[in-house]
Amino acid sequence: MSAPSPEIFEKLSSFYLGRHFDLDSGEVQDDLLMYDSKDLCTHAMCVGMTGSGKTGLCISLLEEAAIDGIPAICVDPKGDLANLLLTFPELRPSDFEEWLHDDAARQKGLTKSELAERTAERWRSGLASWGQTPDRIERLKDSVDVAIYTPGSNIGLPMTVLKSFDAPPPESRDDSELIGDRVTGAVSGLLTLMGMDADPMISPEHILISSILTHRWREGKDVSLAQLIRFIQSPPIERIGVMDLNSFMPIAERGKLAMRLNNLLASPAFASWLEGESLSIPKLLHTPEGKPRLTILSIAHLNDSERMFFVTILLNELVAWMRMQMGTSSLRAMFYMDEVAGYFPPVSNPPSKPPMLTLLKQARAFGLGVTLATQNPVDLDYKGLSNIGTWFLGRLQTERDKARVLEGLEGAAGQAGQRFDRQKMEQILAGLGSRVFLMNNVHDDQPSIFQTRWAMSFLAGPLARTQISKLMQDRKRMMEASQQAIAPEEVIDKTETQPVAAEERPIVPAGIEERFVALNLTPAEGARLVYRPALYGEASMHFIRKTADLDDWEDIRLFVPCARGLPDDVWESSRPLRLSTEQLDSPEAGFTFASLPTELISKSRYRSFKSQLKDYLYRHHYRSLYKCNLVKGYAPSDEKSKAIAYFRHRIHEAKDEAERKLRDKYEDKMRSLDRKIKAAEQRVEVEQQQYETAKWSTISSVGASILGAFMGRKLASRTNVSKVSTAARGASRAAQQRSDIGRAEETLRQLAVEMTELDVELQEELAILGEQFDEQNLELEETKIAPRKSDLNVSDPLILWTPWQIDPAGIASKLFAEEA
Repeated sequence: MSAPSPEIFEKLSSFYLGRHFDLDSGEVQDDLLMYDSKDLCTHAMCVGMTGSGKTGLCISLLEEAAIDGIPAICVDPKGDLANLLLTFPELRPSDFEEWLHDDAARQKGLTKSELAERTAERWRSGLASWGQTPDRIERLKDSVDVAIYTPGSNIGLPMTVLKSFDAPPPESRDDSELIGDRVTGAVSGLLTLMGMDADPMISPEHILISSILTHRWREGKDVSLAQLIRFIQSPPIERIGVMDLNSFMPIAERGKLAMRLNNLLASPAFASWLEGESLSIPKLLHTPEGKPRLTILSIAHLNDSERMFFVTILLNELVAWMRMQMGTSSLRAMFYMDEVAGYFPPVSNPPSKPPMLTLLKQARAFGLGVTLATQNPVDLDYKGLSNIGTWFLGRLQTERDKARVLEGLEGAAGQAGQRFDRQKMEQILAGLGSRVFLMNNVHDDQPSIFQTRWAMSFLAGPLARTQISKLMQDRKRMMEASQQAIAPEEVIDKTETQPVAAEERPIVPAGIEERFVALNLTPAEGARLVYRPALYGEASMHFIRKTADLDDWEDIRLFVPCARGLPDDVWESSRPLRLSTEQLDSPEAGFTFASLPTELISKSRYRSFKSQLKDYLYRHHYRSLYKCNLVKGYAPSDEKSKAIAYFRHRIHEAKDEAERKLRDKYEDKMRSLDRKIKAAEQRVEVEQQQYETAKWSTISSVGASILGAFMGRKLASRTNVSKVSTAARGASRAAQQRSDIGRAEETLRQLAVEMTELDVELQEELAILGEQFDEQNLELEETKIAPRKSDLNVSDPLILWTPWQIDPAGIASKLFAEEA
């Protein structure tokens, strides 16, 4: 078996997963197993016991997606997926050594460096046997950004999911189903984290918190945990259903629930959940520069309730993101989850199950491919799995596992309207070995058996916490440096530079409005609370460009911190405040006030502030329209990273459509040629049969004549001559038939050559398509659109009091969150 050439498997929108395998002979075939990326839109399931090669297959699938520029979000409960960062183009022993275990070397009677040399050689030869070069590993590294997030921990990149309590965007607030799903998921996850098994239909706690979130979200307002505690004690609603609030849940019961949530929030173990980047699906899929990401969400360090909380929040965020996308038949992104058993069980209904089912039923229409993996198929809801179109089946452990898999396959076949041969499938499953899988794809005519290719990533096994931390240490330093670079003086102040605080609330100019930003962070115990002044302005901007189908209004809210005085450039120093940050008409108890700067005491200055704000917005706030050189049209987003991601997907769609048309064009020719080849094969067979018949007939005639003469039969001479003449004519016909065979075989050979030439021609045109739609050639052209001046509506600026805390050491920090 020779190694395939990269030109064979580096095909347009095709994933190279392995080679076909003959179960009868137990041998690997030369034919490659190429998987059409579009088929992943109907989702995939990978099942196999320990040692079956399931992890290697799934990592290979993610590698192929990465090379094709398809972003992926992966939930990793064991630490196996961190191996995707162990890609070594140079394949040096030193690359492998630090990821090998000392015990493994001792068991083999080797030093660690000797084992590293053997491992490097094994990986080099293994990759070469599958036609994979170091250049392909380098291409994998260059194609995608790989990062490991560890929610609830700083082992990897820390992540907070508290952003999931933010209100949905304005365009989603009228979608009752979307709001309901997100509320149910958020509340179920939170109560699970609190150790409460609450039914969304009957649990008073679940219904109360859901009602609070629904009320706030429909108003476009976020709810932090600190606010939620207060809202549970004093809800912003008076009735739940037809009952008044106190009848539904008395004050004492609400107090107990608020205290339970407060204890969770105050727990040192929960502090890590408040750190890190906010959960954002677009950011997990693409970098700020628009590069595809392969995001690994490692949850191995979490307990069962924490895992359920995080997975539930993640799945609901994924559903919300999915519904904001345009429909497509091309693969836009992947969601992969290993060891899914427990999150999608057959009988119970954990909070993770409804959003998972929604994804399996609806995600295909939006180009989101869901891939799940498990060792325990018996613990899965096979009815839900009937929505999955591709099954990768490895060696199974028990008969119950086989039965559950067969039920899922039968359901998937029924959904696709295909016949299912259960007996044949059982026989195939019984013969599978290590790294040998059965692929049952509803888009194919029949199942395929294949051996998985060699993974480009070094499969070191589950990585330990220290190893994950080491992989992410440089990335964490970069994140910390970037956070410190953003207005550090506004995050932490030293005592000697504190603005003078006035115990009494300062007097503001008559007619100038005041507002107070509500706390959405919890003050530290013993900290002094102070309001600092800021100049605040609101405006509505209208952006129009008919040729780009742009006609959009945007509201903006800006504030200028001015505890140390108003800056000379005023609005150039402004920062956005989150649209949904709550503003109160009166201060909260326990706060003192910083002094009001001189510039904010004069009422006449505010007219100038308003005029300057309008001029600033016209000059500095614009919409960026992006178009690219490979496909027509403008990107729907004015963010460059989203525009790049949009055009990358458009290019994938254009490639898929162009490939489909090209294959359709050649398909008719190939089918016609195939019919001719089959007819030619039949003709050769007929000619061969006729030749054999004529040959044996001639032999028989000649033999009979000779035998008659030899035996000295008294036959008339003319009769004997007639027989010899007949035999001679038979010999001539046999020769003619032999000539006909040659002509038929030549015709067949010519047709085979034509088919080969047609296939070569198709591959050449596919290669041209690949070059035509090569994402490496993607170039963006930016057009900046200023807001229409006549429609630029600016409200009167006002004074905004922002809450801060000062600890006993004199360090000040904000008690409100700004827009990132």
